[in-house]
Amino acid sequence: MAEFTRRNALRILTASPLVGGFVWTETEAQTAHLRARGVKVQRDGAFKLSFFNDHEYRTVCVLADLIIPKDERSGSATDAGVPEFIDFIMTDEKLYSATPMTERQTAMRGGLAWLDRYCERLFNRRFIDCSDSQQKQVLDSLAWPAKAKPELQHGVSFFIKFRDLTATGFWSSKMGVEDLQYVGNAFVPEWNGCPEEALQRLGVSYED
Repeated sequence: MAEFTRRNALRILTASPLVGGFVWTETEAQTAHLRARGVKVQRDGAFKLSFFNDHEYRTVCVLADLIIPKDERSGSATDAGVPEFIDFIMTDEKLYSATPMTERQTAMRGGLAWLDRYCERLFNRRFIDCSDSQQKQVLDSLAWPAKAKPELQHGVSFFIKFRDLTATGFWSSKMGVEDLQYVGNAFVPEWNGCPEEALQRLGVSYED
């Protein structure tokens, strides 16, 4: 987990499609974020769960923040509204998904239950009740598929999908876009060409 940075998460997200369970396009993820924030947050500002029970939601929050913690650049996954995004996207029938809603719900709920059972077997406590070091130990055993034990494959599959979904939620949020320092769709009053430093790095020039 120590080697899994924001940039690594983004590279994984953009380099390969999610494998079953939770699959959405970037546009669909952004739409879900807006609707989760605008529709699911009541007038009193309190978020109302539609899929997770309280324990599952607390587990999602802890797990998401372990994947994308707060750093000197931006907030954590929960700061960006990723848990709300995940809860909303689990039940939104209007949001297209390559995976049927019942299947993605089963994959999510079953994965969270597996995580608790595994922690109870190792430490006699559920995931959110484990110490920081115990949580890290569990995720380290799941984060690297090639190194994972064969009996952990169900957990590995769930964690990879959840990690990718967390990245989807984070980088489709306002905070995530700012974290990437994305400046697209900005008016440029005067174009002076590609900076010389960038041209040298690419080994090209306008004279070519």
